[in-house]
This record gives sequence, C-alpha cells and structure tokens, in this order.
Amino acid sequence: MLGAVTTGDPTRRRIPGRATRVVLALGAVAAILIIALVVVPMLRPAGPRPLFQLPVACGETWQLGTYPGHDDYDVDLFPTEGEAWGQPVLASYSGTVTEAGINGSLGGRTPDDPDGPRGRGGGYWVKIDHGGKWETQYLHLLEPPSVEVGQRVAQGEQIGRVGSTGNSGAPHLHYEQRRGWEKVETHFDGSPSGITSDDAEYTVRRTSNNCG
Repeated sequence: MLGAVTTGDPTRRRIPGRATRVVLALGAVAAILIIALVVVPMLRPAGPRPLFQLPVACGETWQLGTYPGHDDYDVDLFPTEGEAWGQPVLASYSGTVTEAGINGSLGGRTPDDPDGPRGRGGGYWVKIDHGGKWETQYLHLLEPPSVEVGQRVAQGEQIGRVGSTGNSGAPHLHYEQRRGWEKVETHFDGSPSGITSDDAEYTVRRTSNNCG
C-alpha cells in the first residue's frame, strides 16, 4: 500500500502572507490597548477616601455591629428606634451604580413572614463605584433596588429599603467599603467606624450626617 505522497521541499518555511501579517499586527495592537486601558488603571494606587456618610437618613442614630465569622470590616446596621423593615437606604457618596439586582438567592423572609426560609448571599443588593478605586456595597434589601446599573446617584439618594433577603437572620443593612479589591474599615463623616475585626461580637452607635 502506498503511503501519503507529499510534494515540494518539506524543509522550506512557509512565509506568512500580507493578510496574515496585518492580522497579527492588529492583534498585537489590541493586546497593547487592553493592557493600557484595563491592566494599567488596575495597578494604579487608589485615590483619596471619599467623605462617606452613613447610608441612612440625616440625624438618625443607628447601631453598627459585627460578630465572629462575619468577616473583618463588614458592618451590619440596625436602627436604634423604630422598625428596621423598609427603612430607606441611601448612597453613602455620589457615584455610578455597577450592580443592582440579586446576589445569591432571595429566600422567603418578609415583614409578613420574618421567620421564613433564608436565602443565599446578599439577596437584593447594590454596588456603587465612587471613582478612585473606591466602592460601597449594600446587601439584604427588602425589594428590587430603586436604581439600575449605569445610573449616576448623588450622595443621600435613596437606592433601596432595609430588608432580610439572602442569607440574613433579621432585617438589617449589611454594608461594606472597598478600596480596589480590598475591604477596609468603614469611615463615616471622616471618622473610622470602629468596626474592624470579627473576632468577637460588639456594637457601636453612630449618628448620620448624610444630609444632602
């Protein structure tokens, strides 16, 4: 049986045609642009911390707390007066909404059924980009957020209401401040909140200066 027959000089290298060279050059340019537009900004240091305010109404005093296993710098907020369900959640600082929807699953805890089944994750949530690699996150909202992705919000603008969706045991607002990929201690009105390690359960009280 005859084997495969080849023609030509097998040692001769095929020289890429002009079209191939153009495609390769364009690919290299695209890679450089991606590095310039995506990677380089990610490597830049964060800008100065915005003057974040408590994400609740002006003049109200709320309890900020944490507990073992909550994760360092995570803050749970509860009102010191009145019912938590449905309390307005406000943007801590102006920025652009980058997430507004469901994180994980909702579960079944509502004002009418507060002991319903838990969900997973943050439930209804919002994430806001404040520029300079600073972000805030707002979790366990009662209902779909009142803002949408891409929307510009002002400091003090309502973005949702306090609820208990997701992995939540009671109505409250889970709140985070992030610098780049790093979660950091929350600051409000220029002062640290005091919620740092989750080694023990403890609370502090702060009064909102989110007065528009």
